[in-house]
Amino acid sequence: GSLITLSCLSHRVVCQVISSAVPADSILDNGTSDSSWITRLENNYGFYIGLGLAVFSSFLIGSSVILKKKGLLRLVEKGGTRAGDGGHGYLKDWLWWAGLLT
Repeated sequence: GSLITLSCLSHRVVCQVISSAVPADSILDNGTSDSSWITRLENNYGFYIGLGLAVFSSFLIGSSVILKKKGLLRLVEKGGTRAGDGGHGYLKDWLWWAGLLT
């Protein structure tokens, strides 16, 4: 084997390398083994999780806009004052609130 000398500020260590075998079942990164199920899931499916979240958030944002618009149009059909003209009747409409909370 080989001898390696490691020096720190206050310590000096001599190590002997006996073999250069690498464990086949784990990946070593800076001397630590990372076998967390979350990390393995992110490594294998991270792209698909991100894509699914992006599509889902687009659906929620789009439905929010549609629900609020339908609430405002329903207010105009009832003869209420439009929000652009200073009316606040849309605050009493459940459909507008559903769109806001989506």
